Amino acid sequence: MRLGGFFDETFHNPDEWVAILQSKGYRAAYSPYRIPPGGTFPGDGDLQAYRAAAEAASILIAEVGAWGRNYVTEDPGERARAVAESIRLLEMAEKLGARCLVNSAGWRSDPCQNFSEETFRLIIDTVQVILDAVRPVKTSFTLELVPDIFPHSCGSYLDLLEAVDRPGFGVHFDLANITTSPYLCAHNAELIQECLEKLGARLKSCHAKDVTVRKGMVVHIDEVRPGLGCLDYVVLIRGLDRLDPDMPLMLEHLANNQEYALAAEYILACEVESKR
Repeated sequence: MRLGGFFDETFHNPDEWVAILQSKGYRAAYSPYRIPPGGTFPGDGDLQAYRAAAEAASILIAEVGAWGRNYVTEDPGERARAVAESIRLLEMAEKLGARCLVNSAGWRSDPCQNFSEETFRLIIDTVQVILDAVRPVKTSFTLELVPDIFPHSCGSYLDLLEAVDRPGFGVHFDLANITTSPYLCAHNAELIQECLEKLGARLKSCHAKDVTVRKGMVVHIDEVRPGLGCLDYVVLIRGLDRLDPDMPLMLEHLANNQEYALAAEYILACEVESKR
């Protein structure tokens, strides 16, 4: 397992970026470029410089994000831009040597349509178009598991993998996003084992978050810092290491460096425990 995460510091070149990552004990990294919709893309020389710096420091670039691009929007212009920019982002990820490009599929204006057959087919077609345009060798295109559109479960991800039928389509694993009931919170170790057994061969990167269930008759599950919830990171890390000792486990959604440091301390302690 290679831990990575976001940070508050700014950097201006590959050496500064690497120094920040090393100061935090990170052996995996998010892309040094986070490009919003309509944003400017870096030149190939800059991408190669960051790739070379990461390789020299033995830092694995885990993910390039395509966040904010909605593949299932009813607006044809917005959808076309989302696909076109994702193609460019996948090309960028390939040049960086990243393990994956990751995005959610997006959302329909009518939430009831998120799980329709039409939406499922649209996601399949989108993934195929993006992959066929780039045909990546190093990088996989992945969709993050989320609770409210495909892929929303281990089974629905398997269905997508089979339907897309492209070697460049991989799996992004976010356990917190699919731990969506009190039962699954209580039995998350079994959920981990099921997902890693069924999806592990195609798994490229993972997010590290945690969840906790509020008391009450109406179910409400909150995202919290790793170590403050119920997820069994010892079981998860042990399983990831069996799949690939270099699997990225990436911290996200925390408020500041102090929170990231506490989360990293907890994850690294779980890593030690997982080897006993």
